[in-house]
Amino acid sequence: MTSTLSSVVVDCRDPAALARFWCAALDYVVHGEAEGYVGIAPAGGPGPHLDFLLVPEPRTAKNRLHLDLRAADTDQDREVARLESLGARRVDVGQGPEVTWVVLADPEGNEFCVLADLEDA
Repeated sequence: MTSTLSSVVVDCRDPAALARFWCAALDYVVHGEAEGYVGIAPAGGPGPHLDFLLVPEPRTAKNRLHLDLRAADTDQDREVARLESLGARRVDVGQGPEVTWVVLADPEGNEFCVLADLEDA
């Protein structure tokens, strides 16, 4: 027997704000809310859920897990610009100039990557 990925859980200081960012970034919708929790899921079909849980402490180190995104209907540069307009910012995690991905951080500083277009990869 195997498991399937149901959700990725993100500890954060402001679940509602982080859920809004990721809903806009991924075209997700809120599927559940409770005190200290907001869950989001794909608006148009299958895919893993993201669950944002309130924690009292701030993030203090580099993520041990991160998301990799790939633009679905535009190029990497435009997608990076769109994500930056939503509140993401570029970060340097030591990736160097030769990589084909762009490292960003969400509004709470959680790193994620925007991968190159498939034909450029």
